[in-house]
Amino acid sequence: MTSTITLAEALAAGTVVLDGGMSNQLESAGHDLSDELWSARLLAERPEAITEAHLAYFEAGADVAITSSYQATFEGFAKRGIGPERAAELLALSVELAREAARKAAAGGVTRPLWVAASVGPYGAMLADGSEYRGRYGLSVDELERFHRPRLEVLAGARPDVLALETVPDADEAEALLRAVRGLGVPAWLSYSVAGDRTRAGQPLEEAFAPAADADEVIAVGVNCCVPEDVAGAVETAARVTGKPVVVYPNSGEAWNAESRTWVGRSTFAPEQVRGWRESGARLIGGCCRVGPEAIDSIARTLAAAR
Repeated sequence: MTSTITLAEALAAGTVVLDGGMSNQLESAGHDLSDELWSARLLAERPEAITEAHLAYFEAGADVAITSSYQATFEGFAKRGIGPERAAELLALSVELAREAARKAAAGGVTRPLWVAASVGPYGAMLADGSEYRGRYGLSVDELERFHRPRLEVLAGARPDVLALETVPDADEAEALLRAVRGLGVPAWLSYSVAGDRTRAGQPLEEAFAPAADADEVIAVGVNCCVPEDVAGAVETAARVTGKPVVVYPNSGEAWNAESRTWVGRSTFAPEQVRGWRESGARLIGGCCRVGPEAIDSIARTLAAAR
């Protein structure tokens, strides 16, 4: 099913629940993601697994599914011998798989509105070397815009409800993405990966959020794939600087080791934290890496009780 109201309308009316991490849900189902394409590899090899992962989150209480296109790029697919035509088909398929999961959820009794967000990861995600947590790739804003625009055009053509410009580490890349979404006819949210009160590249969040305030395409601004402890301050700043609904979906609090491609440390994510985030202006709330359906269920229940 698709919603009869837009996501922007839903955010104006209240709080919406995002899904959790795609990769951890796929790994828990036994899929090996030790690959530069990460979960995007399954678009070609096991698309039904992606649909089932989305469905698990819808059934857990998520209202929005984020597609498996985070690490799906023309350049990344080309490294695996996948040409541009097939790559475009796989990008569009990522949206259709989430739509299929929504239809299955509706057939199974889910009656609330459901939306699909097409994931657009940063340039560093294509490099698969952890640089999406640093930014500063040595590319100009114009070069980054040229990288992002073709993928955005394909994803927008698949008609998702929103484009998720996510895990952005650098205000320069955010500028490129905001340019690239102009004229596509699909709304977007902009979400930074942060460390404390700065982007991963070191820019103050006040400065980083500011360009989104005047971007008509942007319906929400916030942070994701950061530790839960960094969310509260970022929510307040994003709401104050942009005046727009805030999107937040932190990871579990564990840290990603790019060399060993493993998560280290302990989880600090607690679903009850969402009450404070909501009070500060967060309207689109979920989880990122290592946050699974059980946590999304708790978030959905907590937000429902607070309405």
